[in-house]
Amino acid sequence: MLLLERQCQVITRAQALHHLTERALRHRLTSGRWQTAHPGVYVAHSGPIGPAERRWIAVLGAVNGHLASLGGLSALEILGFRGFPDPTIHVIVPARLVPKRPPPGVTVHRTTRMLRSELHPASSPPSTRPARSLLDAAQWQPSERRAATIILAGFQQRLVRAEEMSAAVAAMPRIRHRAVIRETIGDAANGVRSLPEAEFVRLCRTARLPEPELQKPRRDHAGRRNYLDAYFPDHGVHVEIDGSHHMEIRQWWIDMRRQNELWLPGERVLRFPAWAIRHAPAEVVAQLRQALSDAPRPKRP
Repeated sequence: MLLLERQCQVITRAQALHHLTERALRHRLTSGRWQTAHPGVYVAHSGPIGPAERRWIAVLGAVNGHLASLGGLSALEILGFRGFPDPTIHVIVPARLVPKRPPPGVTVHRTTRMLRSELHPASSPPSTRPARSLLDAAQWQPSERRAATIILAGFQQRLVRAEEMSAAVAAMPRIRHRAVIRETIGDAANGVRSLPEAEFVRLCRTARLPEPELQKPRRDHAGRRNYLDAYFPDHGVHVEIDGSHHMEIRQWWIDMRRQNELWLPGERVLRFPAWAIRHAPAEVVAQLRQALSDAPRPKRP
């Protein structure tokens, strides 16, 4: 049955009765050839139910008689998003539909805005497009920090562009965490690729310091292409923002070697852990202000 192949062996009772008699369906279930995954939703085999089947069970069983769409992190996962595993399957339905008892492990989000243009034309199971999925994933988070991290990850993984994200958030004026989401989209459009970088830029703005250039490409003495986290070209100051991965010994040496190569021609490097930017901003600002207080230097070509 082609329908079963398309739906990873998951089928609703209504769909099954288009192809089988009531008696034939009952025999498949009582014989153990098929199993009931949720009231009115069956799996056409007797083996373990995996992630692919669970997604189809979610979209077919969330609201009886209606097909839901994967949304948020669940939609992003099948679109290639990585780094944010979520055991819950998120589906989205129009607000007029009221779920009574969704399958276990499924969260149903009702929305007053669901345009056909926001649905992915080729995903299986049905899902929202990347921009809408990323916005929903962010607004469904409990904290603004987590929301901003997800938005930046979407840009870093090249799932979305700034123009489409700006248009999407403009069309959804009532989403949760909207101010932070808009600011983060702007940061990403200007080159920010991680939350510590975004926090550093905001710290510079708050302290009325010059805004740095982000992820600026430079070549070292061996011709290798490197990217500077934050660079103040008028002062020859480079800021390296260290996350937890910088503590791994090989990565630590790579960072130290790059710092040494920048120091050799006279550039200065400041290094701040992400923790300090978040929890000791006054100390970060004091050191940065002191480094920038020397006479400006001409921009390097």
